[in-house]
Amino acid sequence: MRKHSVQLDSPLDALVAVTKRLSRYEVESGLSSEDFFAGYQAGEPGDDARSIDWANDYRHFLALRAELDDRLHEAA
Repeated sequence: MRKHSVQLDSPLDALVAVTKRLSRYEVESGLSSEDFFAGYQAGEPGDDARSIDWANDYRHFLALRAELDDRLHEAA
């Protein structure tokens, strides 16, 4: 699998992009990212490339969501 880097202008743009990728994983597997990640942390799905990518995307999603939440609280 060939990886490529995409430069996004804002955390919101990045959140939209990673959410789209998570949605694809969820549709393909019939499992929510939250449920997948809980199992992944427990060692259930294994360590194949797809699982690692999905887990990394979910971690990125959580970090972006926290960053945006912090920014919203600062602006309020």
